[in-house]
Amino acid sequence: MKGKLVIISAPSGAGKTTIVRHLLAKQMNLEFSVSATTRAPRGREKDGRDYYFLSVDEFRKMTAGGDFIEWEEVYPDQLYGTLKGEIDRIWRKGNHVLFDVDVKGGLNLKSIFGNNALSIFIMPPSVEELEKRLLHRGTEDSSKIKTRLNKAAEEMKLSPGFDYTVINDNLEKAENEVFALVSEFLNNIRAGNHGRKSSISGDI
Repeated sequence: MKGKLVIISAPSGAGKTTIVRHLLAKQMNLEFSVSATTRAPRGREKDGRDYYFLSVDEFRKMTAGGDFIEWEEVYPDQLYGTLKGEIDRIWRKGNHVLFDVDVKGGLNLKSIFGNNALSIFIMPPSVEELEKRLLHRGTEDSSKIKTRLNKAAEEMKLSPGFDYTVINDNLEKAENEVFALVSEFLNNIRAGNHGRKSSISGDI
């Protein structure tokens, strides 16, 4: 039996992973789809839990073998992809699929699954605030942060392609709003308000 799919996308550092963890804690029969990537693990990330960490050669062999439903080369030789087997595994258990994916990956998934998927874009309050968060995270040097900020500015222009945009300048309110949107969707209310923007104010 096929379930539904919830897609959470955002520029790096906008808070999507924290919001995804909040959704998983709410016991809505959502299960996290573990993506594959060629980047190195960060912090306490574990293979098979946060990502499947692959070499570039392994990843490219899997793309050639048709193992991915979608994939993206986000930076040179830094690839991310959604495994077909992950979706099938979650659906076989009777759960809905929850994605934490980059922006282009989110758009690709929405185009594939249509009204069976809800796509939510997590918008940072500004590029300046995003820079502060990336610096605070302390996992990358200044040149990589600059690259991410340039990419984020382009990704923010793609937010109208998502069903909803939630501005994360207050984490608790953003978590609550995303939870409400997902609850409605899973309770058989369709995701149809394409490009609707939901604005939240406050301090994170």
